[in-house]
Amino acid sequence: MTPAGPHRPGRLLALAALTAALFAAVAVVVALRHGAPLAPELAAHHWARTHHGEPLRSLARALTSTGTGPVPYLMAVLAGLLAGSDAPGRLRAAAAAVGVLAVGQTLRYGLMELLARPRPPAVDWTGHASGYAFPSGHATTSALAAGLLAWGIARRARPATARTWYVVLALWAVGVGTTRVLLGVHWPGDVLGGWLLAATVLTLALLAEPAFLGPPDRRTPGAIHHSRATRHAPRHD
Repeated sequence: MTPAGPHRPGRLLALAALTAALFAAVAVVVALRHGAPLAPELAAHHWARTHHGEPLRSLARALTSTGTGPVPYLMAVLAGLLAGSDAPGRLRAAAAAVGVLAVGQTLRYGLMELLARPRPPAVDWTGHASGYAFPSGHATTSALAAGLLAWGIARRARPATARTWYVVLALWAVGVGTTRVLLGVHWPGDVLGGWLLAATVLTLALLAEPAFLGPPDRRTPGAIHHSRATRHAPRHD
């Protein structure tokens, strides 16, 4: 999730429409099959069931635990603190980021109850899970948190530093989603649905960004510092 800028609403709407359409397509397949897994999902689940020994299982449990609970909300708050330019702006941005995360989780829960896809057999689980399967809560929440923090970093860090963090955050979100399949508690389609739902929510949130935060300063931090130093330097004319 990066700053929208003044000339990108059309592209953002198109992207939101695309991710929403892809999510809807996956959801329709799930609904038409009454939750029954596809052959590739069965193959992935079988592989996970036969390769869940140590240390992979413990590593997966540790990583999956970061995709829910307080960690995503702390990431959302940090995103807002990074995005705001002053104290009131930081508070508004933090509240907005937490709100985006909460809205995404609420949508996910409603869709989960509506579609009621059964999880893989509980005998195959090697991690904790509850409720229905689609879309994955961990996948949705971690992708939302990663996107929000990327947005905050984009407004504060130099481009090269920001790109490094984008990669780190993307790998974390992908890792959390993957652990849900490795632990046997989700089908791959559940994780894919969570990612697509998160992408849709984040893209729509970017469209509302100027309403609560204003346009970002697109100069690098170094350029901003130089501009301020020049502005306050004594004049000799």
